[in-house]
Amino acid sequence: MPEHDDLTAPDQLAEEVAEEHDAPTTPMSGRERLLRALLRPARRQLVVAVLLALVGFAAIVQVRTNEVDDSFAGYREQDLIDVLNGLAGTSRRAQTEISRLERTRTDLESDTRAQQAALDQAQQEAETLSILAGLVPVTGPGIRITITEETGTVRADVLVDLVQELRNAGAEAMQFNGQVRLVAQSSFTDAVGGVVVDGTLLTAPYVVDVIGEPGTLSGGISILEGPRVTLESEGADVQIDELSSLDIESVRDPVQPEYAQPQDG
Repeated sequence: MPEHDDLTAPDQLAEEVAEEHDAPTTPMSGRERLLRALLRPARRQLVVAVLLALVGFAAIVQVRTNEVDDSFAGYREQDLIDVLNGLAGTSRRAQTEISRLERTRTDLESDTRAQQAALDQAQQEAETLSILAGLVPVTGPGIRITITEETGTVRADVLVDLVQELRNAGAEAMQFNGQVRLVAQSSFTDAVGGVVVDGTLLTAPYVVDVIGEPGTLSGGISILEGPRVTLESEGADVQIDELSSLDIESVRDPVQPEYAQPQDG
């Protein structure tokens, strides 16, 4: 037989390595040949190593998959039923909690709307009371009455009648001579040279600005035996101008009632 057929396995490995790298097959010890094979592996050794790595990876994946799939494999039928019942109970409790939270949200939204409606109503009432109390300037349609003394003197009681008729006709705000804002407690007193209105002496001509529906206001004071007729019969000239927009700038300081108190409830 040929001489190379009698080589041992390490000798064959060294010869293959030498042939792979075109190196002469000089005699080497077994340790040297093994070290050289590890440091400079042949092509077929690399292929074998890659194949072994792939086989190992596939085996690990298969084992882990089997572990996951077998997580419930050892359960009895009753155990599986108990697990399913537990999951169903958890789902029902979660759904109940969701329903409770949705009802709470609805209640909060309803309370918020109710509170907002109450605030809007309170704001509107506050604005209305401020206008009636003469605390804020106002604007709107209305009439301007100019009363000029010609042959007679305008008395305080006739001006009171004029104010009363204007209120009956729907006057919402009034001022005299751009100085005095009239309110429910306003007073008129005759004085030398004019009329004292709420402590302020006013002189003719008297200019009364009134906010309300112009036609109704004008008709209310012009009726038979009304204040306009009375003023003209006593020597005054009365001029009425209907205006689409009228500003009343005078305001009153808030007054704290001394005797009147709101009833309980």
